[in-house]
Amino acid sequence: MKPSEKVSFISNWIKDYVNSMPNKAESLVIGISGGIDSSVSSTLSAMTGLKTIILSMPIKQKKTDHDLSLKHQQWLTKNFKNVEAHTLDLDNLFKTFQSSLLIFDNEHGLANSRARLRMTALYQAASANKGIVVGTGNKIEDFGIGFYTKYGDGGVDISPIGDCNKTEVWELGKELKILDEIMNAQPTDGLWDDGRTDEGQIGLSYKELEEAMNNPNSVNRVKYEQIRKLNLHKMEPIPVCKIPN
Repeated sequence: MKPSEKVSFISNWIKDYVNSMPNKAESLVIGISGGIDSSVSSTLSAMTGLKTIILSMPIKQKKTDHDLSLKHQQWLTKNFKNVEAHTLDLDNLFKTFQSSLLIFDNEHGLANSRARLRMTALYQAASANKGIVVGTGNKIEDFGIGFYTKYGDGGVDISPIGDCNKTEVWELGKELKILDEIMNAQPTDGLWDDGRTDEGQIGLSYKELEEAMNNPNSVNRVKYEQIRKLNLHKMEPIPVCKIPN
C-alpha cells in the first residue's frame, strides 16, 4: 500500500471506529511531544474531521523538544479547523508528586511517572470532552520490544499507527508534510533530564530493530529477543489467577 493510501486508510479507520462505538465519542484526544510518531498520529486524527484535541504536556522538558511540539501545534491549528490545542505545564504537578514520594525515590520509576501523569491528563481531557485517547506508538515500540511506559503512553483507547514500523511512520510523515525539523529529529521518549535518545537507551537503531524483528537470522536478533523478553509483561494480558470449579 502506498503512503498516500495508508494515510487515507488509517484516517478512515479512526473515523469508522468512532462511528461504530455504541456510545459514540465526540472527540479525539492525543498528546504530542514534538516527535514523528505523535506528529503523524495527531495529523491522521485531525484528518478525520472529528474534533481533535491535542495536548503538549511538558515536564522538565528540553527546550528544543518542547519547541518542536509547539511548532507542530501551530501547524495543525493552521491547517485543520477541527483542531483544538492546549499546552499543560505539568512541572509543578510532577515536583509535588516527586516530593510526596521521596521515601520511594527511584530514577527509572520517576521517568515512567512522567508518562503516567500525562496519561492521566489525557483521560481527564477525554472525560471532559466525551472523547477517546489516541495512542502514538508504532509497531516496533508497542508490539516488538515494548519500549513504552506501562499505563503511561501505553494507556490508550486506540492505536492507529500500531501496525506501522518506524520506516513506515517516516514515510507517512513525508506524505503528510510534517515539519522537516520533526522528521529529522532524533527519536526520544522525553522522560529523562539528560535528553537521552531512544537509540541510546535501546542500544539499536530503529533500522536495526526492524531488520531484527523481520529477519530471524539477523545479527541483532538475539539482542532484539532479549529486550522483547524483558518487556513482554507490558504486551501480554494481565495474569489472572483462575480458581478451579
